[in-house]
Amino acid sequence: MATSDTRPLVERGRLTSFAAVGALLILWHLVASTVLAGTHLLPGPIEVVDGIIRDWQFYPRNIVATGSVAIRGFLFGNLVAVVLAFVCVLIPRSEGPIMQVAVIAYAVPVLAIAPILVVLLTGDTARVVLSALSVFFITLVGTHAGLRQADRTSLDVIAAFGGGRMAQLVKVRFWACLPYLFAALRIAAPSALLGAIIAEFLGADRGLGIALVVSEQNLNSVRTLGIGAVTAAIAGAAYWLVGLVGRWATPWAPSSEVSS
Repeated sequence: MATSDTRPLVERGRLTSFAAVGALLILWHLVASTVLAGTHLLPGPIEVVDGIIRDWQFYPRNIVATGSVAIRGFLFGNLVAVVLAFVCVLIPRSEGPIMQVAVIAYAVPVLAIAPILVVLLTGDTARVVLSALSVFFITLVGTHAGLRQADRTSLDVIAAFGGGRMAQLVKVRFWACLPYLFAALRIAAPSALLGAIIAEFLGADRGLGIALVVSEQNLNSVRTLGIGAVTAAIAGAAYWLVGLVGRWATPWAPSSEVSS
């Protein structure tokens, strides 16, 4: 929970955020209704919301399709990242090769390897892998940084009592890395959704990504922006939910006090 000293700062930050979003919506409405009026290039926010309400039957099945891939990619990518971060600590010699491979995997554009995965894998497995790749590097770096921030005195105490690297990992490093891990997961949640949507550009039966492509091809700007708004809302909700879990799981972390 936020202390009495930080609560006014948090409240001012929230008011500033709401004011910024409100100003952007007003600006969007003014531009759509004046500068671009009659061009059908930029529907206003009211028109977009009205389109979402009219198409309410269109969204659930596509959200479920994309969400299923994003959730599996989020779980798989983060699990592999955390395990490899632990391996880097337990086997120091493995840190260099693991990080080099991680950087290469992060640097290669998703769309460059997507066709290969589509050919090699069946069903929606390729999309899950692409979603997992979108979160892997973020969580690996965040977890690894947290593990290395463990208190040196506590590590020395474990070693003095005969504990090895595994004991240090379980009793000290793991708890030290939790705030870093949840910070990485908070960023990874929207990234998993983005990876799933990008993967659908290569072909899918249903999903927000393929629906976005179809609406763009049909020049349906209202539905295109509606899909974008729904996607942004889901990504924001995922970001907030992971942050909420992180604040609950790491009440001792200073960052959780500031952001609560």
